Amino acid sequence: MTTAPPPGPRLHRLERSAVMGVLVREVINFSSYWRSVTVSSTVEPTIYLLAFGFGFGSLVAKVQGLDYVEFVGTGTVATAVMFASVFTTMFGTFVKREYQRTYDAILAAPVDTEELVTGEVLWVAARAGVYGTAPLVVAMLFGLDPSWGMLAVPPIGFITGFGWASFGVLIAAILKSIDHFSYVTSIVITPVFLVAGTYFPLDGLPEWAQVAGHFNPLYHCVQLVRHAAFGWHGWTDAGHVGALLVFGAVMWRLAIWRSRERLID
Repeated sequence: MTTAPPPGPRLHRLERSAVMGVLVREVINFSSYWRSVTVSSTVEPTIYLLAFGFGFGSLVAKVQGLDYVEFVGTGTVATAVMFASVFTTMFGTFVKREYQRTYDAILAAPVDTEELVTGEVLWVAARAGVYGTAPLVVAMLFGLDPSWGMLAVPPIGFITGFGWASFGVLIAAILKSIDHFSYVTSIVITPVFLVAGTYFPLDGLPEWAQVAGHFNPLYHCVQLVRHAAFGWHGWTDAGHVGALLVFGAVMWRLAIWRSRERLID
């Protein structure tokens, strides 16, 4: 009788097979509840688009040379991306860790916290990149002209969603009660999506608010989506991409660090 050899040592951090295992699990689970997630991730931003686009649109004809529906339609993409990423990880991560004990089971396999968080965030970011296009499609129905640059919107949404999904994981690892998430929603998320150039340009705000707005990751997503739709701005857009990459990298590492403290005794 022969016995199987013991598993070999882990070769390096972020092993592809471990990350893929987390991703495959998420995809399989998603097939059972995709309808509700799709509705919640696309309907709310679309309502904002229709409410602001046709509400304020009846009072404001053009903003920065764009029809107001075009201005809001491209800006709401960023809102859809943030909603589809930060809320998914903030609530989903907390529930899977504290109530379902899903992460205990995953970490019993040859998967570490870094691979677990990375797989979760990559999957949510990919979903956010897709769902973020919903307001753009609706805006096209009401007059927004399609352009080849819009093909870059899902990748922009993915990069943005990666940062916000990581932020959601970080918050879920810091707060000890799901009831406390309302503080984050009120103090962080709501101001972020309102002061990002989504529904009105930043140049109408006080100078201090304009400066603060440029440190808002969602502002950079809004600008990239608008430029994708109406024309790229060269190195300016490279700066926007760089800001989103930095935000994503910082949030990702912080999420891993804090999650490791919560999951590993």
